[in-house]
Amino acid sequence: MQNEAISVQEVPESIVVSATGWTRQDTTWMLSLFGTAVGAGILFLPINAGMGGFWPLVLMALMIGPMTYLAHRGLSRFLCSSAIPGSDITQVVEEHFGAGAGKAITWLYFLAIYPIVLIYGVGITNTVDSFIINQLGMFTDVPRMLLDGTPALTEAGGQIIDKVSGIPRWLLSGMLILGMMSVMVAGEKFMLSVTRLLVYPLVAILAFMSLYLIPDWKFDALMVVPSTTNFLGTVWLTIPVLVFAFNHSPAISQFSVSLKKEHGANASHKADVILRNTAIMLVGFVMLFVFSCVLSLTPAQLLEAKADNLPILSYLANVHESGFISYFAPVIAFIAIISSFFGHYMGATEGLKGIIIKQLPDSSKPENSKKLDKFILGFMFMTTWGVAVMNPSILGMIEALGGPVIAAILYLMPMYAIYKVPALKAYRGRVSNIFVVITGLLSMTAILFGLLS
Repeated sequence: MQNEAISVQEVPESIVVSATGWTRQDTTWMLSLFGTAVGAGILFLPINAGMGGFWPLVLMALMIGPMTYLAHRGLSRFLCSSAIPGSDITQVVEEHFGAGAGKAITWLYFLAIYPIVLIYGVGITNTVDSFIINQLGMFTDVPRMLLDGTPALTEAGGQIIDKVSGIPRWLLSGMLILGMMSVMVAGEKFMLSVTRLLVYPLVAILAFMSLYLIPDWKFDALMVVPSTTNFLGTVWLTIPVLVFAFNHSPAISQFSVSLKKEHGANASHKADVILRNTAIMLVGFVMLFVFSCVLSLTPAQLLEAKADNLPILSYLANVHESGFISYFAPVIAFIAIISSFFGHYMGATEGLKGIIIKQLPDSSKPENSKKLDKFILGFMFMTTWGVAVMNPSILGMIEALGGPVIAAILYLMPMYAIYKVPALKAYRGRVSNIFVVITGLLSMTAILFGLLS
């Protein structure tokens, strides 16, 4: 089967679909990929990256463009190398590397995306919960208690009082997750329509918010230059969050299948152009937003936002004097999380279904397939809801689960394929491949550096 796949270079010129100029459909794909990437990762990136100072952030801004483009380009080229029409990522892996590798990648793909869905459940709950408490004023003062039942006290001896939302967390999270999943149940076309509806204002508002914060910029951070060890350590620890924040790989499978159907042997070239423009758009809008947020807040405030487990926009809404920020920032965070949730939910369910089908072949039968879909729906809802109620650290989940596993799928696996799959032979021996491998390994090993530092 491996030898059946052919590269673009081997296709007779007569059957190569000619490249077309930029089309409306290309713009739609670019915005869809942008919307998949802009979610919880982007909203937590300023917190993680900003605590290390301004100058490490500059290096991250220079790195993330090539990282994002080259990694997603490699994955798209790998998917386009399939000789089987309509193949998703797990099917392409099985085609080139065998059934055993296909099962392994199916598991890895699921584990790369599923935690992100859980993260969005926590993020959307915390965003709305904070809005209810701080902007709507619907809360109850509750004394904080220690595990032994005694009141928690401040250093001055006063009792610590927590603000508890007027809507119980279990109910709020359940309603929010049910609402997002209802869009998915309504069908793919409806989901794509909602996504497009959300992405356009998201792009505009994100840019406006970045510019709105410029008068609040504090340039004291420019005078602080960390030591070489702290500088490089900050960058290394932040790479998993960068990988997570700019990741739009869940949409690459559907993206590549669609381009192959429309552009034939020229699909890989077309994908390169769209992915390049997507990366430029992401870096331009997102890094402006990150710099604007970091320069508007102090390191102590960023640390407080991390402790509160809040997206940066929700924290800004709580501390900024502007009424516009107070009420508009949570809305932006809400839209960003929802727009990204759909793509990752689709990828996670695709991966889980692939795992079950490979273990239980009879599950692919029509009557069993409907039961399987219902089971997956129930599983995704219950687990996402449960994690949202528990409220674990979002940045902790990104650093430990999201970034490293995504790097294995997005950065390392396509580079390995380039040197093993004959159809990808033309892409061997390039310096960009080494760059992708190194950044992927840095992302996967960052957690070890964090434990040892």
